[in-house]
Amino acid sequence: MYATILLCYDGSREGRLALREGARLAQITGAGVILLAVVETVAGNALAQGADAGALVHQQADFKAVLDEGHRRLTAMGLAPDVRMEFGDPVAKITKVATETGADLVVVGHHKQGFWTRWMSRSVAAGLGDALGCSLLLAQKVVEDSELFASAGQA
Repeated sequence: MYATILLCYDGSREGRLALREGARLAQITGAGVILLAVVETVAGNALAQGADAGALVHQQADFKAVLDEGHRRLTAMGLAPDVRMEFGDPVAKITKVATETGADLVVVGHHKQGFWTRWMSRSVAAGLGDALGCSLLLAQKVVEDSELFASAGQA
């Protein structure tokens, strides 16, 4: 069903749920996995980074640590992910990587927001739904260790 799954990971609780659900789908389908973190660089961040030239370097180091954590988790689940970090608009970068890699499925975490917050800010999920040429999963299912690690031969 899926040959390549793009897992978008930011280290948050929602990101960890997405990582686990996407990993389980990869185990079931035998799909290859790409682990992606996107460091968002918007105008506000660019102004702040101009004030502190080390801000982007610090943010990059934080995301490198997040990717290392995600890589360790996926490897423990019996997967061999390709790891990537991109800089820029999340919707544009996720779409670009999905297209470049021929991803059949993009998995992202769902960050619940109140009505006003959702109304005032753009939704990455909605943007991806419009931009992607493949399926999109907003992961919310809790996948238990017994499901993940039994498949990796570590039960």
